Amino acid sequence: MARKQFSVIRDPVHGDVYLSHEEMRLLDTPEMQRLRGIKQLGTTYLVFPGALHTRFDHSIGTVHCVQQLIDSVNLSFSLHPAASLAIGEEETRVIRMAALLHDVTHIPYGHNIEDQDGIFERHDSAYRYRRMLAPGRGLGRVLDDLGVRETIFSILTKPGTEGRQDVPLYWMQLLSGTIAADILDYLARDAYFTGLKLSVDQRVTSYFKIDRASGNLYIDLSKHDLLREDILSEVVRLLDARYFFSERVYYHHAKVSAGALVARAVDLCVRGGALSEENLYDCTDDSMAITLEKASQRLPEAQGQRVRELLQRFRNRQLYKRACVFPAYENEAVQQKLVERFFAAGGAKEREAVEQRIEDAVHFATGKHTHVIVYCPAKHMQLKEARIHVKWPGELGVFPLARFGDRVPRLADLERGYKNLWKFYVLCSDSDPAILDQVQRVSQAEFAGVRNVYTLPSKG
Repeated sequence: MARKQFSVIRDPVHGDVYLSHEEMRLLDTPEMQRLRGIKQLGTTYLVFPGALHTRFDHSIGTVHCVQQLIDSVNLSFSLHPAASLAIGEEETRVIRMAALLHDVTHIPYGHNIEDQDGIFERHDSAYRYRRMLAPGRGLGRVLDDLGVRETIFSILTKPGTEGRQDVPLYWMQLLSGTIAADILDYLARDAYFTGLKLSVDQRVTSYFKIDRASGNLYIDLSKHDLLREDILSEVVRLLDARYFFSERVYYHHAKVSAGALVARAVDLCVRGGALSEENLYDCTDDSMAITLEKASQRLPEAQGQRVRELLQRFRNRQLYKRACVFPAYENEAVQQKLVERFFAAGGAKEREAVEQRIEDAVHFATGKHTHVIVYCPAKHMQLKEARIHVKWPGELGVFPLARFGDRVPRLADLERGYKNLWKFYVLCSDSDPAILDQVQRVSQAEFAGVRNVYTLPSKG
């Protein structure tokens, strides 16, 4: 009997998704199965209750989307073979595997812990992939058996990484470019599970080509030396959708507050020597909470109790309230200094000292004990410039879309909008309006010269 060559998985977003028997072997490893327990949007389900989809789902959807792009590239080649390249069967095989595995290094609530709080390096750091794809692990053994472990590592890591092979640029760009399989799946998936409306015509994927000269994946905006406004508008609409979700979902203030609780619990355990980054590599959302609980038992009593209180608040959705919001658009002159002072592990002691001063001052004024969290994200957060290459009429070669920003004003608007999503928060554990008012007063004195725009709800 002939061996089965593919399996069909029913996906709520894309319908039937076809995976090869090799891809199913990868999917059935413990490293990939762990992703069933990691929510794609982290703490977002506390704001949008339907956002319970996982990185496992997203990984399967990314394979589907990358195949759509590959099909588009190959159709373009069949129509104009002299100007572009095709993607062969063996290339398709490894690109699809890389798409399936691209998120395997994620830890629970990783974007809060890594991108926004900077406690650890990003999930896509080379050492994370090297560890997760190691030959001693189940996933690494399957990759070795398939003869692709080093190739997959090279697709998923950045040029210049030690031990990385040179691979074609478009292999990586198909997965993680400005408009690529990753974003095409997660925007559609996030829209579906949050219930928000997303209007992007999938036709945009029909104009992908590979530039024969440079090896770059690009979108052809030229026809008969005229600009294809219809395709350009769809590209901009997709970038608009990405911004829309950043504004409405990814940086929603309640999601930020919930993520700050988790990140602070991790930070306390790490700085107290009770937890290391490696302890979280094999965790799911649920097992991470257990890991943090156990770590808290190895801390001094006060710190351990604080970690357990943070976890309990997170479980019960007793989120810290906003006392101050210092946005980028009102604080351009001091934003960089705030980031240098408070962001990431280097700012932990300074954050702790400021928080203690605010808490002490509030206690002196009101007689009540409260906790505050000073939350300072990275300056650029997850801003992604319009790096997708395009063929612009009259230009020799292909270039990043951002090069033509003066001809596409909406690109400048989006970049400005992303920068303005940055907000420095002072969050308070108490919902009493009088306490919040006092925290705001003390914080504004502590951060003199930084403009707060948040008006506290009426005491009545």
